[in-house]
Amino acid sequence: MNLRNELEKTAADRRLWSKGDCIVVAVSGGPDSMALLHMLSAVAKSNEISIIAAHVNHGFRVEESAHELIVVKQFAEQLGVICETVTFDMPSYIEETRMNGQAASRERRYGFLHEIATRYGASRIALAHHADDQAETVLMRVIRGTGLTGLAGILSKRREKNVELIRPLLRMNKSDLLRYCEEHQIPYCTDSSNKERHYFRNIIRLDILPYLSKHNPHISQSLQRLAEVAGAEDEWMEKQTEALFAQLVTLSPGGCAISCDDLHGLHVALQRRLIKLILSYLSKETEKISFEQIETMRLAASTHAPATWRIDAGAGICCAREYDRMRWIQVPQHVSKEASVYLCEVGRDKASLAIEQCGWTFEFAYTSALESCKPASRYEACFDASELTYPLVVRNRQPGDRIQVLGLNGSKKVQDMFVDEKVAPLKRELYPLLFDGSGKLLWIPGIRRSSHALTDVHTKDVLFIRAGNE
Repeated sequence: MNLRNELEKTAADRRLWSKGDCIVVAVSGGPDSMALLHMLSAVAKSNEISIIAAHVNHGFRVEESAHELIVVKQFAEQLGVICETVTFDMPSYIEETRMNGQAASRERRYGFLHEIATRYGASRIALAHHADDQAETVLMRVIRGTGLTGLAGILSKRREKNVELIRPLLRMNKSDLLRYCEEHQIPYCTDSSNKERHYFRNIIRLDILPYLSKHNPHISQSLQRLAEVAGAEDEWMEKQTEALFAQLVTLSPGGCAISCDDLHGLHVALQRRLIKLILSYLSKETEKISFEQIETMRLAASTHAPATWRIDAGAGICCAREYDRMRWIQVPQHVSKEASVYLCEVGRDKASLAIEQCGWTFEFAYTSALESCKPASRYEACFDASELTYPLVVRNRQPGDRIQVLGLNGSKKVQDMFVDEKVAPLKRELYPLLFDGSGKLLWIPGIRRSSHALTDVHTKDVLFIRAGNE
């Protein structure tokens, strides 16, 4: 099939563009991107699209890079296509930032492409990845270790920021693109770095694929088909996972939660995907979260796992099992443990208190009529104010805190009270405790009060307190 016809068929099948679209074409100067620019310029009128060429000189191969820039500009001019270029000093940038060379180059290159797209109001950025690139990518991921999403390889389209990245050549082989350049007398440059074996992709291209082709001459096509099949199945499973996320996951500021039964009741493949989707919802830096970490979180929801448990999931996320629920919360990296410690003093003249760290509020009222302020729940309590030392103190738990529980002999550790009442581990560190000025623990709101400062019919100075949690 004529490659231009194949390009248009692929664009229609995968809805790569619509009439009226402006498309930025990333042109390196190699045969793939030059062929893409030529094809798009040839079909632009009939497809009612407009194109802008964009070229980046990274500054690595000084003479080669300068020549590539000239070739791209001249070819774009020959086609009557606007061409935007930029030159970066990437060696200096990498030295300053200490970033990985390939990652830094990609960051600057894509930044420029997005800048051009914004300048011209383009809705698409076209990239020249082809079928051989797809085969190399899939094999690289298999060697390094991957799942179904990785096997899908390079996607034909993907939204990034406010534009869509499209790859119209993904079904075309390198040899066909080279032949197309020869037939249409398209100039192109050869990147000498493509032969340097310190790049893993080059080793795949130059050594591993040729070796494997001795055992399967159609290895590249097999890997391409694998990517097609895996991509379709991955897309379907992702939609199923998104539906389960909306149905089962409870969202809160900076956190997600799900019932252990709901999570453990799913097929194991959906369990893993749902956990990954939750992590991606909370952070954009989840690439380094390993399969082993996902598996640890998944197994923590099983019926045989401990009732309370927590782990640093990575990417600034903490995962915890809290009895019958699993929770994931964002943990600000810049907040120290000391910053979460709080202590608030409450004088007799204070009517209310709001504690930002834990989200609790307290209301204080004094009366001489005990009958008018009987506690209606564990979130209300009455004390004989004449037996209290002021100022009162509301703070979070410290190691060794104990309470003289009303109705029990002796004292009990606050930590043990939390366990008995099934207070989630993530909530224990910030849970408010009420003390009087002498250090006596008077009340654990919502749980139990102490035997200190009890009221009776003779009490004339009653302190009524109501606590609430947002």
